[in-house]
Amino acid sequence: MSDLTSQHCVPCEGGTPPMAKAEAEQKLAEAPGWQLAQDGLSISRQFKFKNFVEALAFVDRVGEIAEAEGHHPDIELSWGKANIRLSTHAIKGLSLNDFIVAAKINELKRGVS
Repeated sequence: MSDLTSQHCVPCEGGTPPMAKAEAEQKLAEAPGWQLAQDGLSISRQFKFKNFVEALAFVDRVGEIAEAEGHHPDIELSWGKANIRLSTHAIKGLSLNDFIVAAKINELKRGVS
């Protein structure tokens, strides 16, 4: 289990600098499967499922995590797939919150084939 899954998101204020790309690259080790965007401002991952119903149920659980953490991803849902992108909009880049939510989403996926 990642140490990130035991942490909780804290609100970011505008004017806080986003995480440096080098630090984000290091944090990816704690959120396996996620990819850093070329510009270093977001992370994303595609999750695959057997059908639409499984993908929708997963997205609903992701929504529960997002609400509990007060940190909301961009989600694209389609048949058998959910594409999730995380970025901290208030600072126009990545924060620790993005990696906390990514790690918690990874924990959800462990229980799904």
